[in-house]
Amino acid sequence: MYVKDTMTIDPFCINKDTKVSHALDIMNQNEFHRLPVVDNNGKLIGLITEGTITESSPSKATSLSIHEINYLLSKTPVEDIMIKNVKAIEPNALLEEAATLMRTHQIGCLPVVENDKVVGIITDNDIFDAFINLLGYNVSGSRYVINIKQDSCGVITNMTKCFADNQVNITNVSVYHGPRGIEVIIITTDKNVELMKKALTDAGYDLISAETRN
Repeated sequence: MYVKDTMTIDPFCINKDTKVSHALDIMNQNEFHRLPVVDNNGKLIGLITEGTITESSPSKATSLSIHEINYLLSKTPVEDIMIKNVKAIEPNALLEEAATLMRTHQIGCLPVVENDKVVGIITDNDIFDAFINLLGYNVSGSRYVINIKQDSCGVITNMTKCFADNQVNITNVSVYHGPRGIEVIIITTDKNVELMKKALTDAGYDLISAETRN
């Protein structure tokens, strides 16, 4: 899966002269949490977020009135408070690369840049959605968790063949390496778990769980 498969295409962008109050209005009206800042050629030069606006606004302890605070925000260009050293990624990058980059730098989004222009934006919520999709959580059917005592060539092939032999369609397969060793999670469209529980057990597989999902 690639960044381009999950990103928001052609995100709303602003220029460096946009006033902070206007940027905040755009975010509130469209339920955005961040806005890329671009130059006249569409090249990424910064990022403004709800967090940067909050950090740059007068604290609650200030003697300024709400009217005065709003006046300051209406006169301040985003260039003065935007993040300038912005981490970005290309649309053809792997989704795992985007997730690792966000995790490493503890950031919630990455502008997606191609030929120096912003073509998209990917957020941590997009990563979560992709994760849910890969695991098949929303697929209506059955979920099987099988423990692999010893990894070997062809173990997944033999396991999935067991499902095929019983005419059970697999939609998602994932492998988890954790404290219990190697676990294979298989999602199917079939809801007859008793059939596959018996088939897997008879084939010698260590079936940890099998449940029907709506």
